[in-house]
Amino acid sequence: MRFRHVLLATLIAALWGFNFVPIKVGLDSFPPLLFAALRFVAAAVPAVFLVARPPVALRWLWLVGLPLGVGQFGLLFIGMHLGMPAGLSSVVLQTQALFTALFAGVMLRERLTPAQGAGMAVAFGGVALLGVAQAGEHGQSPVLAFVLCVSGAAMWGLANVAMRRMNQATEQPVDAFSFMVWMSLIPPLPLFGLSLIFEGPGAIPWAVEHVTWLGVASLAYIAYVSTLFGFGVWGWLMRRYAASTVAMYSLLVPPFGIVSAVILLDEHVSAPRLGGAALIISGVAIGSIRRRRPVAPIVPTPEPEPAR
Repeated sequence: MRFRHVLLATLIAALWGFNFVPIKVGLDSFPPLLFAALRFVAAAVPAVFLVARPPVALRWLWLVGLPLGVGQFGLLFIGMHLGMPAGLSSVVLQTQALFTALFAGVMLRERLTPAQGAGMAVAFGGVALLGVAQAGEHGQSPVLAFVLCVSGAAMWGLANVAMRRMNQATEQPVDAFSFMVWMSLIPPLPLFGLSLIFEGPGAIPWAVEHVTWLGVASLAYIAYVSTLFGFGVWGWLMRRYAASTVAMYSLLVPPFGIVSAVILLDEHVSAPRLGGAALIISGVAIGSIRRRRPVAPIVPTPEPEPAR
């Protein structure tokens, strides 16, 4: 990658890592399910009127939008609302790469590589260590928050498998930015419905009464900077370079997330938590290793013998 593109990929990782701070701040102004619904409304409107619909069947928008929008973000926002720290949330969500490999093996019959198997063992060991740390330090409620965050990562893995199957079924590459914009039309209605059921009809009046400028700014950051700008640039880089090359920069998201949360939210990272985070990042890195296939040697073709 060119140096300026390396800086661009690093910038997107920093923006995505910092993204967990606005989520935590925004949850002070909005109930979690309502906040997730508003996030996708803001990402879709007015961009959907300016961006052409991607050339994919409508079912793919649903097959990706439900697990990604309702599953991942709904569970993540509830987990953070219940007490999951922003910095550790950025780490735990990276296990989506390993869930993706696991689900792809089951649903798409893709064979797991030894590196992916080793990465899963290391990363899920880190998840277990974080779970023990959560139980030992804060009691029962944050354990539920931790489980919800891990479940959100699993839902992200399902969405990734759906996107991979979609790309296999389409004749031309799907633009990530336009797909993200149009996919954002899917989650709001189910999320509003879930908010009405679990948060009650008073969720919207409560949000209107308690919203702050920081809450509005957090919503704008999540929708426009992290989603539209972030995925737009990331998709542009993916089209220019090998996916495995660009994807490695996503490993910078957790360090940026932890540092942002420590500085801006004054979150404390204990030794067991730090150890669990290190194991998760290491496991994802190991699972991302791609072994190069050996190149077959070129055997010179013998010259034909002259006719006698």
